[in-house]
Amino acid sequence: MDICFKPGVAAGCGLLGLLLAGSAAGNPGGPPAAPAPAVRTVVVDMGAYGKAPLGLDPVPIPKDNPQTPEKIALGRLLFFDPRLSVDGTVACAGCHNPALGWSNGLSLAFGVRGQTGTRSAPTVLNAAYSDTLFWDGRAPSLEAQAQGPITNPVEMGNTLPNLVKTLRGIPGYVTRFSAVFGPEGITVPHVLQAVAAYERTLLSGGSAFDRYRYGGDRAALTPAQVRGMALFKDKDGPNCAKCHRFDDFAADFTDFRFHNIGVGIDRPDPDLGREAVTHQPEDRGKFRTPTLRNVALTAPYMHDGRFATLGQVVDFYAAGGHPNPNLDPEIRGFTLTAAQKADLIAFLNALTGEPPDGTPPALP
Repeated sequence: MDICFKPGVAAGCGLLGLLLAGSAAGNPGGPPAAPAPAVRTVVVDMGAYGKAPLGLDPVPIPKDNPQTPEKIALGRLLFFDPRLSVDGTVACAGCHNPALGWSNGLSLAFGVRGQTGTRSAPTVLNAAYSDTLFWDGRAPSLEAQAQGPITNPVEMGNTLPNLVKTLRGIPGYVTRFSAVFGPEGITVPHVLQAVAAYERTLLSGGSAFDRYRYGGDRAALTPAQVRGMALFKDKDGPNCAKCHRFDDFAADFTDFRFHNIGVGIDRPDPDLGREAVTHQPEDRGKFRTPTLRNVALTAPYMHDGRFATLGQVVDFYAAGGHPNPNLDPEIRGFTLTAAQKADLIAFLNALTGEPPDGTPPALP
């Protein structure tokens, strides 16, 4: 599959792109995302930008980057524009393609000059709720995360001065940045703020599960899905909800924490995961718990994209993960009948929500 976004073209060229939980490729060898200053956030209703869908909390908005329609529209242009990359071939939307669950449908993310990353491209949907981004959690905000792929040599391969120079050479962007940010216009922080503002509108809720649990529609789930939900929560069985949590008010289907389940730890040169950030040996092989919302749309699975189906993922957990000194104590294995496994997967399919509009814009 060969996907990217170019001006006037919806899809069909180079790959990769920006965003989420692991600089799309998540290449830990590239430049780290710039640390963001600690800022207070205020939880607000999306208001004019649309209320958070059923099943989701109000979106937290940083006080130093308030949402405006003009800023969101500017961020949308940047998200789909391959000119953010050094050679104009890779856009954020390349690895976060609306047609592929806002992921890329591949085991690993790709970048400029046909390079391949070391991690899969997670979905960008509902990333607004996370304060640890990339698979290893090295970015504390969407603004901080957005810089990582742009300057990562395996991904977009650009430099920040060249990014600014390119955008300042596009009259349509000069006008739009001035309208949103005032006389300073196009700067690196403003680029990152605009992209982050757009991403905070990429929400997906209102799934069959949400209608059943939060909307009072008891017919929204099939009997198999209801049985699968019980298995999902069963502490003596799969106990998925221990890490992919949901409660009586809203469901993120993640605990926003880091766990070692043994994926890839048996390789001669394993991905260190969270340890590369904290430099603590006990964090070796730990990766951020991904949301399970829209999981049926975002195969392949795990940080290295090793599993093609949800059935394979269930089998891996049932076998107790891969033993290693840092294996999470909650990964202890379980037994399911074929019918129970089918019910559990049926429930996971009930987490597919209503997607945001992903129509590529006409670029300046």
